[in-house]
Amino acid sequence: MDFKPLASFIDRITSWRIPWAEVMVIHQNNTVFHYRNGYANLEENTPITDGAIFNLYSMTKIMTCVAALQLVERGHMLLSDPVSDYMPEFAEMNVKKIMPNGEVRLEKATRAITVRDLFTMTAGFSYDVGAPSIKEAVQSTDGKLPTREFAKAIAKEPLLFEPGTHWNYSMCHDVLGALIEVVSGRRFGTYLQEEITGPLGMNDTVFDLNDEQQSRLIPQYAYNDELEKAIRMDGNGFRVGSELESGGAGLLSTVRDYALFLNALTGRGTSPEGVRILSQASVELMRTDHLNEMTRPDYSWDHMGGYGYGLGVRTHISKSESGSLSPHGEFGWSGAAGCMAIIDPDSGLTVMYAQHLLNSQEPYIQRRLRNVVYSCL
Repeated sequence: MDFKPLASFIDRITSWRIPWAEVMVIHQNNTVFHYRNGYANLEENTPITDGAIFNLYSMTKIMTCVAALQLVERGHMLLSDPVSDYMPEFAEMNVKKIMPNGEVRLEKATRAITVRDLFTMTAGFSYDVGAPSIKEAVQSTDGKLPTREFAKAIAKEPLLFEPGTHWNYSMCHDVLGALIEVVSGRRFGTYLQEEITGPLGMNDTVFDLNDEQQSRLIPQYAYNDELEKAIRMDGNGFRVGSELESGGAGLLSTVRDYALFLNALTGRGTSPEGVRILSQASVELMRTDHLNEMTRPDYSWDHMGGYGYGLGVRTHISKSESGSLSPHGEFGWSGAAGCMAIIDPDSGLTVMYAQHLLNSQEPYIQRRLRNVVYSCL
């Protein structure tokens, strides 16, 4: 293995517009490459160092889906169950219909939202965290908006389509986090700590940082094209309540810490130390393409060409369409500030890539990064 091309790629993007980047490559449970470059703090020219804490954003979704799959495999719920069996507020939903004359009408949904719809982004929700019902819930809870109340607020908003008929990237996994609370009887963050992060020895993957961790939280930036430089932009816009543990975008972590979780999935649900967070059968179900003839046309992001959508993850289904050097079944997801996971059980390969730049250049970086990694093996 020669990872000089991967180091060169990291050097290239950090001399471009990415303030810093870090990548860890684990092959057959051995860390074969770990490299970082750039500045954690551009104003003070502070180099990126080990243990830096950053926002995972949507890479939180992978852990949320694993947690929910644990409850499925333990018999607490089925993918086919109506969500309203556990959360009654989702029993009678309205669907927003736009008439030929442009008039907007609300009609009763004829399909029930299922647990599967939450996993597969087919419930009909939007990603509007500023929706009227959510704003109202923030006010009524004095800015706390606990996870369960967030889901109740989402249920008050009209659906964009009949559940199961389209794919739309949305707050499905935030509702899934609330469902985990209801079914398990534990606060979502507590469930993750007791069932996943604690057993795997992940001490830095949390919704709320302690004082020591706060000191390692590094600045977040957004690239300004007019000024031709990255401008500091801290905070997580998806966390609209102080007590909201967002299953869609709320976790913070480090490269080393989250790699422990990803590598357990590469091990088909079991870590090298023998800690099992999921069965092999559940991992296979997770990375199976769940798109169908109705939903596939909606999953049309250019950089996802050749990939299907599993239970909360992209999954590689066509090399000819993707142009990717990874094998079929390679899966993972990414986050709004640019972090990305590559999970490949068949090759025994785990890649944890991180950066902290909103408008992350994901379509440019991530496809190239994946090909460079595989070329180095």
